[in-house]
Amino acid sequence: MRIKMFVFSLFLVIGTGFSGSAMAETKATADECVAKCKEGAQMVNQLGLDATLVKINERHGPFVWKDTYIFAIDIDKGTVIAHPIKPKLIGKKLVGIKDVNGKMFFAEFLKIAKSSGEGWVSYMWPKPGEKKPSPKKTYVYRVPGLSVALLAGIYE
Repeated sequence: MRIKMFVFSLFLVIGTGFSGSAMAETKATADECVAKCKEGAQMVNQLGLDATLVKINERHGPFVWKDTYIFAIDIDKGTVIAHPIKPKLIGKKLVGIKDVNGKMFFAEFLKIAKSSGEGWVSYMWPKPGEKKPSPKKTYVYRVPGLSVALLAGIYE
């Protein structure tokens, strides 16, 4: 019986490709969200906004990592201008969107981008493939000198 349990446990670890520590490595951190948003802003300065938005929109590009990604918004229009996971959101004005508690988190994204230029917004949102909302926080970083913000979020 012990051998069967050992083999089964080994299958779970090897077969899924994740050990306990590897699973932790698949979850993005708050620091990574900040760093990736700032990296995106640097790319805007180096390559220009249009070229950076192309990179952000790449589903398997440099701004999609672990279990998260960067997306971009136009803070004057209140619209999504780049989204690697849900490209149908591009061009959509999401200012009125609310979480299950009635929090207008997209409006908060815009408020932070327009005021301090960077910060976190906490809200409830379903994890991919789930219907039940979970606590999530998203980092907002305004690209200096532009009316564009880059955002990346993690589930808490």
